[in-house]
Amino acid sequence: MATAATVAGIWDLSIATPIGKIAAVIELREEEGALSGTARGAGEEVGLDGLDLTGDRLTWKQAVTRPMRLNLAFDVTVTGDTLAGTSRAGRLPASRVSGLRRTDRAAETVPGTRS
Repeated sequence: MATAATVAGIWDLSIATPIGKIAAVIELREEEGALSGTARGAGEEVGLDGLDLTGDRLTWKQAVTRPMRLNLAFDVTVTGDTLAGTSRAGRLPASRVSGLRRTDRAAETVPGTRS
């Protein structure tokens, strides 16, 4: 079972959307057992809302303005240094999400936003 401390770190995400793959980076922080976090990608940084970790299931919401204005809801399963699940934007079809935790925490670069 995952805990706030075991999911904390910098994660490189790949989101397979209908308009192509989008790369993003989320940083999850643990303070006194509670999770907080931010997401970076497409030239913007946004906070993660409603972060919830139940067992190995991690969920959160975030609003983005690039490549278009969307409210996203993520639902992923964390297994060690990987995560996988979906992201939904309203009534649009779910997009597949995969991610890897960075082992070199000093690296702060954001990968390209689409491939």
